[in-house]
Amino acid sequence: MKNLPSTDILVGIHGGAGKLSESRYKGELLEDCKKALTNSLKSAFELIQKGATAVEAVESAVVIMEDSGCFNAGRGSVYSHNETHEFDASIMDGSTLNCGAVASVPEIKNPIMLAKIVMEESRHVLISGREALQFAEQYHIERESKEYFHSDYQLDRLKKIQAEDKFGTVGAVARDKYGGLAAATSSGGIVDKKFGRVGDSAIPGAGTYANNKTCAVSCTGEGEYFIRNVCAYDVSALMEYCNWSINKSADFVIFDKLASIHGSGGLIALDSDGSFCAPFNTPGMFRANIDSNGVFALEVFK
Repeated sequence: MKNLPSTDILVGIHGGAGKLSESRYKGELLEDCKKALTNSLKSAFELIQKGATAVEAVESAVVIMEDSGCFNAGRGSVYSHNETHEFDASIMDGSTLNCGAVASVPEIKNPIMLAKIVMEESRHVLISGREALQFAEQYHIERESKEYFHSDYQLDRLKKIQAEDKFGTVGAVARDKYGGLAAATSSGGIVDKKFGRVGDSAIPGAGTYANNKTCAVSCTGEGEYFIRNVCAYDVSALMEYCNWSINKSADFVIFDKLASIHGSGGLIALDSDGSFCAPFNTPGMFRANIDSNGVFALEVFK
């Protein structure tokens, strides 16, 4: 498998950035993560090849990662302080600048699907909490019991309040045959979160952004820092107002702006020409992409 290409990309995905160590992620665990990323990428690619929109592609990519149990999203999400699961997700259509998001929602099998329904079927952008379940029920979004989301590993992490590998948000960016861009992000938040904490994954502009004029972006890392810097939108703004390339813009946000306030994480970004980048300032970030010929690449560590 070759290194990540930088141009002619149709879909890019990430499975989180953080303190990923080669000693921790190896063997069967690493292979499971790579398999989930590969399945996610190929599903989105096949949809685009069949004429689906970028929005449909990023939703599909994220759903597969939510279902895998490998990442901090959907089935694999971390526990809150009260030993519950609370999900954040957002999605954005670069063709229209429409977006939808959910924050601190429990029981939803695929939070990204609910975020997409918010975008397409409501006049709101962001809905939150248990009240969002009423909206989910109206549109037959699947719910699961707490047993579905249970993980001995994640519960053990909560008990020990471990810092290692605390990130694992998932995201996707895509461009379709019609020139449309889209981005989607989904997360279980941070382990031991309290007080109804909401991260950047639920906030368009902070963790997710898409605009056909510039790029599609999905972020992962310490959400508070991404919110303060409005990181996803900032990549787009630098491209639009400073005429910077996607690589220069994304690198500045991660290595200069974010790092200047001691924030850690990364992002994936894709422009309408197929230029793709995935900068991160952590030891590793699960990331992969696929080009218009179906050639894909996947990496975890630096």
